[in-house]
Amino acid sequence: SRKFQLFVSSSRRLPPISQKGSGCVYTSSALPAPRPIGGFEFVQSGVGYNSPEILRRKLHENGIEGFELRPGQRGGLLCPRCNGGSSLEKSLSLLISDDRGAATWLCFRATCGWKGSIRAYAGAKSTYDGMSRITRTKVQPRVLSVKDVGLQPVTPEIITYFAERMISEETLRRNAVMGKTKHNNTLYIAFTYWRNGELINCKYRDHSKNFFQEANTEKIFYGLDDIKEADDIIIVEGEIDKLSLEEAGFRNCVSVPDGAPAMVSNKELPAEENDTKYRYLWTCKEYLNKASRIILATDADPPGQALAEELARRLGRERCWRVTWPKKDNISSYKDANEVLVGLGPEVLREVIGKAELYPIKGLFNFKDYFKEIDDYYYLSLGLELGAPTGWKNLNSLYNVVPGELTVVTGVPNSGKSEWIDALICNLNHSVGWKFALCSMENKVREHARKLLEKHVKKPFFDLRYGESIVRMSPEELEEGKKWLSDTFSLIRCENDCLPNIDWVLDLAKIAVLRYGVSGLVIDPYNELDHQRHNNQTETEYVSQMLTKIKRFAQHHGCHVWFVAHPRQMHNWSGNPPNLYDISGSAHFINKCDNGIVIHRNRIAEAGPMDLVQVCVRKVRNKVAGAIGDAYLSYNR
Repeated sequence: SRKFQLFVSSSRRLPPISQKGSGCVYTSSALPAPRPIGGFEFVQSGVGYNSPEILRRKLHENGIEGFELRPGQRGGLLCPRCNGGSSLEKSLSLLISDDRGAATWLCFRATCGWKGSIRAYAGAKSTYDGMSRITRTKVQPRVLSVKDVGLQPVTPEIITYFAERMISEETLRRNAVMGKTKHNNTLYIAFTYWRNGELINCKYRDHSKNFFQEANTEKIFYGLDDIKEADDIIIVEGEIDKLSLEEAGFRNCVSVPDGAPAMVSNKELPAEENDTKYRYLWTCKEYLNKASRIILATDADPPGQALAEELARRLGRERCWRVTWPKKDNISSYKDANEVLVGLGPEVLREVIGKAELYPIKGLFNFKDYFKEIDDYYYLSLGLELGAPTGWKNLNSLYNVVPGELTVVTGVPNSGKSEWIDALICNLNHSVGWKFALCSMENKVREHARKLLEKHVKKPFFDLRYGESIVRMSPEELEEGKKWLSDTFSLIRCENDCLPNIDWVLDLAKIAVLRYGVSGLVIDPYNELDHQRHNNQTETEYVSQMLTKIKRFAQHHGCHVWFVAHPRQMHNWSGNPPNLYDISGSAHFINKCDNGIVIHRNRIAEAGPMDLVQVCVRKVRNKVAGAIGDAYLSYNR
């Protein structure tokens, strides 16, 4: 494309421009300069001099019409995306650059927010580059009067309309509800907004719930003068709800002026000067700051709940209370204060407001939030409150498997820790149908499959000496066993040469819980994980943090975790079972676990049977699920 630099400084003609192209030298004719623009310099890429018309066409293609293409900001345009909503609000603001070569726009309706920008020519340098964003032009709020805006006293038609909603003429007159005739003699209800006896704004509504407000007015609460000296304030979502609460005896109530957002914003709270949607909160903050309790009685629908959350974020959750509207039936609830007033009467509405509850704060709870869980525990409704039995009668009095707990298992090498856990989870699958995620780094997959299948089928996998006289499992039993393996277990394995860390394991375990419904996680052993830690973190601190993560995972997902940890090197070992304080790394293994078990096998023939396994239960946090003691099991090879 042709590239040239144009200097606009006067109305003189330009000198000829010499360029090279395809090996030829040619000279273009001098072109007439456009109208001078204050000595402004810009670079263009293959452009003519009709930038304004091209910009107008591009804006037209985006649906933006009805404006003069002059530099500066234009407001009061109809947004082509939202069409102004039900009230046909003209909420689009358009900013044209000084050279009329670029434009940006923004719709200020809270439920729309459409914005964009465009240039007459791609790649053009323009005063657009200095237009970072459209900002509202600060305009002094209008001074209103009842006479100037054409308000009229409340009419019989309006009184009848509100009487159907159980709102009296007295309440209408005290709140200065008026009327206004507009648009082909259409009668609008006029909700007047006052502060210290001065009319600040006026909002209009027709019978079809179409709304509009006076332009260029200050945003304040409806009913603001009613909370001037109030310690308790009730905030509702609409003017009719404010009037409804007055019928129930509450005058200390205000309504927001602009309705509710579609959803809670996921952005951080904006600074006061940028908090456009909730400007009324900042305008009225001297009233709100005096309140010790703010009751949020917004609508029961999702936008109403989103509004409550946005208000609580700004007002402080610690002083907010929340109203729960009563049920209509098993499916639906009353939506707002006026529905309750009409459907159940003022006494019930008063009771509902009186039963407002503290607004929930993340991480802060009351026991009553858990009464359902406590009742289930008392009546054993879920069936496993006391734990699932292990499958060995002499061990059940000492240890039962409770969902959401952490069991640390230790023992000297070759004591049978992994074999005992495999046998335990097979028993749990057979008795209560649990599924499991296995993170067993010491086992090859095929070896682990063999061990599990032998415990499930109760026959040896191979026809070898360890099977003694028992016939190995048949091909049919193998196929059935493979299906059982597939249905019961998920494997967490790192297939490359990297060492997995505990976060990686727990992330995959969470997926297994959600995708496959696993109820148990085995991590075997601790020393096969990657335990890199920060330079300023001791091993004790690291172990504490790691076990905390495991416990939170177990409690949050209701998943029992077995964590196998080897004891440290035991010099001068006498052959007795180690204890949990012997685990390599930290005493936190016994301090933080819910259950601590030592698996021990006799290695001296003179001391007793070699196939006897001693299960030493050394810690049980939950006394209803077990007790400290020893149980003996016989291992059938």
